[in-house]
Amino acid sequence: MSQPNPCLTCGACCAYFRASFHWTETDEYILGTVPIELTEDLNEHLRVMKGTNQKNPRCIALAGQIGESVQCNIYPKRSSTCQEFAPSWANGEQNERCDNARLAYGLEPLTPEIWQSPDNHPEMPRAA
Repeated sequence: MSQPNPCLTCGACCAYFRASFHWTETDEYILGTVPIELTEDLNEHLRVMKGTNQKNPRCIALAGQIGESVQCNIYPKRSSTCQEFAPSWANGEQNERCDNARLAYGLEPLTPEIWQSPDNHPEMPRAA
């Protein structure tokens, strides 16, 4: 039996890091996609996902229970910051930031073996 994409049972990165990006990634800009109403100003050039610029961050777009079942409500429209965050071993390399986020929520770091399932494609998680 194959395992589901581990990102769909994790979500730790979305509740551990600040997700900031250039304002032109919001839909206020003609080529942007991130819904501006889900963001707030960080500084003159950067926006941040609501909920991630605080002591106990949790992205407003994250739905579900961390460590059980999660999804990004704006997955196809997410920022480059989120698109470029690679889970550990998804691309053959360890990501210590992923490991640290998972550990903060009591989850074991990912291993290379998790990505050997034909159902696991880190670039396109499926809904749970």
